[in-house]
Amino acid sequence: MMQNIVGIDIGGSHITMAQVDPEKREIISSTYIREHVDSFGDRETIFSSWISAIEKVAIDLVKKDLLIGIAMPGPFDYENGISLMQQGKFIDIYKVNIKEELAERLSISKNQVHFVNDAGAFLEGEVFGGCVKKYSRIFGVTLGTGLGTAFYNGKEATDEDLWDSPFKESICEDYLATRWFVNHYRALTGEEISGTKDLLDKSEEIQAQIFADYADSFGEFIVRYVRKYDPEVLVIGGNIAKVYPYFKNRLNQHLEEHKINIPIKISAIFEDAAILGAAGYALKKSKR
Repeated sequence: MMQNIVGIDIGGSHITMAQVDPEKREIISSTYIREHVDSFGDRETIFSSWISAIEKVAIDLVKKDLLIGIAMPGPFDYENGISLMQQGKFIDIYKVNIKEELAERLSISKNQVHFVNDAGAFLEGEVFGGCVKKYSRIFGVTLGTGLGTAFYNGKEATDEDLWDSPFKESICEDYLATRWFVNHYRALTGEEISGTKDLLDKSEEIQAQIFADYADSFGEFIVRYVRKYDPEVLVIGGNIAKVYPYFKNRLNQHLEEHKINIPIKISAIFEDAAILGAAGYALKKSKR
């Protein structure tokens, strides 16, 4: 009975999902599925690709006991399961009640389907099965192609949407996401890299300079925005978290100067965090 939980992460180009073991709080890796979805396609294309993937992952599960948690990008009405995305991706399902649509196509009740914001899901995953299980006030930052920010208040994670908050000459995301590394490297060398992984192949001198500048920006972001949440811990995920050792010392120095003493933890579950978080969130919602 307990195994009937599916966590789903819906991104712009893929749907990733797995069954989750609620006792062990981990993904059942043999059930993991990742499929391409044409999010610019028509409504039927989008739904049928989602449904076929969900039916594959839930093939051996009892429908009446099935619980589905879905991490979804915004804008979205999470409570009612209605997409509010008006441009670009998923445009053909704008204002569609996805919760009802999925429930009907899967022959389950719509109370078995729960949606959570993708930034919130990352943090829910870290709380449910990741590196911050023991804490109650947690700030989560995902550093990758974009900047995700979420806060967990002891009950649930909320998307703090700080990506476009004012910072230096523009907004936070311009200084903290992958494109900053690309642009900064180009400005310094006239050459191209695609991200932090490429940077690690370059000279130590240029690496040191770029990571130091990044550490200062990230430190400033924490001082300016994260500190006021008064979190017990800061958890970092996303691809840039994988190069944390390269900017860690400089970041700590920056925080010490501002008398900020928040422990920093690096995600150990990365790509799985949103799936685990969506499942954990559904479990929590179903018990209410």
